[in-house]
Amino acid sequence: MSEPPIDPSKAKIDPNSQKYQRLLAEAQAPYRGLRKFVYIAFGASGFIGAIVFLAQLLAWRDVSEAFPNFALQTGIVALTIWLFRLESKSESKSK
Repeated sequence: MSEPPIDPSKAKIDPNSQKYQRLLAEAQAPYRGLRKFVYIAFGASGFIGAIVFLAQLLAWRDVSEAFPNFALQTGIVALTIWLFRLESKSESKSK
């Protein structure tokens, strides 16, 4: 047999506790920490790629291939910075 549903008014969680606040924030914006980690990881990857292609451009090797790749990596870094800031703004608004 299944258990009866739990009545939230009888829950033994203090609404002022830090754990309750953390759970409430996670319920309002699930996976925020994971998204921020992914933004940082992709931004770091794009930054490393941009450095590699910038080195190729400075060495004047395969400029016709290196420049579009450098532009792409720079765009990825800019996009991840924008997404991370957007996520941080929404986090500060919800607090």
